[in-house]
Amino acid sequence: MSEKSPILIDGKLIAATIKEEIKKEVADILDHGQRPPHLVAVLVGDDGASLSYVKSKEKQSQEVGFTSSVYRFPENISEKELLETIDFLNKDNEVDGYIVQMPLPKHIDSRKVTEHIDPRKDVDGFHPVNAGRMMLSLPCYLPATPYGIITLIERAGIETSGKHCVVLGRSDIVGTPMALLMSRKGKDCTVTLCHSKTQNLKEICASADILIAAIGKPAFVTEDMVKPGAVVIDVGIHRIKDDSEKGYYVTGDVDYKAVAPKCSSITPVPGGVGPMTIVSLLTNTLKAYKKEVYKD
Repeated sequence: MSEKSPILIDGKLIAATIKEEIKKEVADILDHGQRPPHLVAVLVGDDGASLSYVKSKEKQSQEVGFTSSVYRFPENISEKELLETIDFLNKDNEVDGYIVQMPLPKHIDSRKVTEHIDPRKDVDGFHPVNAGRMMLSLPCYLPATPYGIITLIERAGIETSGKHCVVLGRSDIVGTPMALLMSRKGKDCTVTLCHSKTQNLKEICASADILIAAIGKPAFVTEDMVKPGAVVIDVGIHRIKDDSEKGYYVTGDVDYKAVAPKCSSITPVPGGVGPMTIVSLLTNTLKAYKKEVYKD
């Protein structure tokens, strides 16, 4: 056990600091008589989590001085109609970046939709062109959650060079890009990417100097899976029903109460990785506005 209490990596505070930096830069843009950056969200259907995320994105975009628009469509919109909307956004010079909120209804091919987005406006970082450029360490839009985690690690002053980083979960959205980014120059970790078929999973996790849990299962990471003094980044967020007044409690992929005493640093849930996702989307949009990634 660590003798000291773990340092909480406060994603909420770090995100607020970055938002203030963006807000000042946008104010300077407006002072020079230029239009503000414009971020659009395309929302299909009425999925509760998607509605909440888009509402938060819209609110925080406005807080930093962006123009924020939401294109809302019923769940029965045809794939053709949605692709026509994407074509329109691709051509609109007043739109700097946009996201198509996932998941989409089953009758729409999500991959086809993603590939239809102009990579220069793909501030979610999911287009194959941006994924390929990320793999080659070329300028690109990084996926918002991995980008947020990288920023969190940097701003928290966590040493990564030469460390063993274990990434738990291999999704295209978080785990796979996270493993790639942590291995690159500047982070210089030796990375092990684990998943549901990994043998000796507990032993591998317990060897990590930095453990990034993105497995999508509540309280999956237990005390015996964590090395004393490790840094733990919890990407998960789950609502678990209970008999409380709210009717639920929130937990991550890590059993926080059991694991935290062993850590040197750990992210809370909520208030850790979550706030960094939207602020990374804002950062990508500002880059798109300034044409920092794609110069032409």
